[in-house]
Amino acid sequence: TDPAGNHLVDFGQNLTGLVEIKVKGEKGQKIAIRHAETLDQNGVFYPDTLRTAVSRDTYILNGEEQVLMPHFTFHGFRYIAVEGMEALSPDMFTACVMHSDMKKTGSFHCSNEAVNRLQSNIEWGLRDNFFDIPSDCPQRDERLGWMGDAQVFSWTAAFNRNTALFFSKWMRDVAVASSLEEGVPHVVPDIQGTYSSAAWSDAAVIIPWVVYQTYGDVRILEENYAMMQKWYAFLEGRAKDNPEDAAELMKQNPYRDHTIETGVDYGEWCEPDVDSTSAMRTPQQKVATAYFARSGQMLAEIAQILGNPEDAEHYRITAENAGKAFHYIAVQDGRIHSDRQAEYVRAITFELLTEEEKRQAADDLNRLVQQNDYHLNTGFLSTPHLCAVLADHGYVETAYRLLLQDTMPGWLYQVKKGATTIWETWDGINEEGVPSASLNHYSKGAVTGWLFEGVCGIHLVDGKIEIKPQPCSMLDYAKAVYHSPVGDIESGWHCEGGKFSYEFVIPANTSADIILPDGRKEHVAAGKHCF
Repeated sequence: TDPAGNHLVDFGQNLTGLVEIKVKGEKGQKIAIRHAETLDQNGVFYPDTLRTAVSRDTYILNGEEQVLMPHFTFHGFRYIAVEGMEALSPDMFTACVMHSDMKKTGSFHCSNEAVNRLQSNIEWGLRDNFFDIPSDCPQRDERLGWMGDAQVFSWTAAFNRNTALFFSKWMRDVAVASSLEEGVPHVVPDIQGTYSSAAWSDAAVIIPWVVYQTYGDVRILEENYAMMQKWYAFLEGRAKDNPEDAAELMKQNPYRDHTIETGVDYGEWCEPDVDSTSAMRTPQQKVATAYFARSGQMLAEIAQILGNPEDAEHYRITAENAGKAFHYIAVQDGRIHSDRQAEYVRAITFELLTEEEKRQAADDLNRLVQQNDYHLNTGFLSTPHLCAVLADHGYVETAYRLLLQDTMPGWLYQVKKGATTIWETWDGINEEGVPSASLNHYSKGAVTGWLFEGVCGIHLVDGKIEIKPQPCSMLDYAKAVYHSPVGDIESGWHCEGGKFSYEFVIPANTSADIILPDGRKEHVAAGKHCF
């Protein structure tokens, strides 16, 4: 019983599903179950993060022993408040977890239990939200198939679950809802009637590409090629829409016809200390133009794979010009000038800088993170790539310090506050214990992709295995197992006395390139290898 007198059941895990009740009551007795994902700062049942969603199941008992559970619905919850019953016992209530059936494909474990809890939270967030569609959250009055959330998490999702069928089905939904006239919706199924935002709608290209890269099945590219072409044609048209009241920098851009200056874009979204809705009302030319270039790069490769060399050349040239357009508005004197980490992460990840500029941008990014006391200030779009960009450019310790940061904003702050899933905002429960926003939003959990690809160094591209770990003495050990399309790949390392040892397992009928931090390179056959 909480301080407000509510009779509560705590299942210990924020989840998606239903509650089964075993009960015998009086005939005609009315009982009700209310759902919530958290308690407030006073330990009181707190359904406010559900906003206007009622999330209440009501039953009329028949006087006999009954097993009750609703149908044709689901809830997002950790806690339930039981009304109409006084004597409660744990064996009366079972939380039944629901999600799309996707085989588990990966595991990660290390010496830091908070990081292990983070990985568990990420896995739960995936399961809770990958339920026929990739919803943003499973509990409140939204539960929409937001395209942006899905695309930033798609690579990470594939390490944790087999998403081939899940995304193949959803991309068919996306194709049906898209058109040359309006572009690609922000959410699918399209119940909002809002269309064509950079990064969100670019999922039409990015997710099929990720699925192909992961599983090597060309069918998802073939099935969605026409949709991708329509989306890119829409973007090319938007790029030629040049407002007369634009800033001088825009007007002077020699590649202005490849700059996205119009449309409603969400931008980086949910950055710390940034009002996301205000940012959305401001033209996001850098973000939109960067994604115009990025989608074009991918589409050029897709066209080549599908045997359309003329299309491939067109997309390659367009993407190249979009990259130059971005460079003109984002880079001055060889540097990016911004206090937002996302600006550097995006430009480096999307290959929109020269090699020298990338080195400078990475150095500036590292300095920004240090000046921010090793806290991130990225949002939805750049958080997945932040640690990877730092580690890949030699700032491994900075990447680990970000990962292990347990004050807000940081991944382990959520763990410290008792989270069992990933939050929508970095301060989902503030220092005073006051909850806000959704506490089950998976997108910021995309960092787990770096745990597999960076910390343990597992890479699989075109069926070829490369293992390139990025260890750090801030952990004593780390190990990842990936049940990949070519077999089980294992990569682990230990640190004792400042010295690292490695153990890798390569699946049968394959080989792998091993690249160690000290510069050693080995090509190894299937089997177990220690270094």
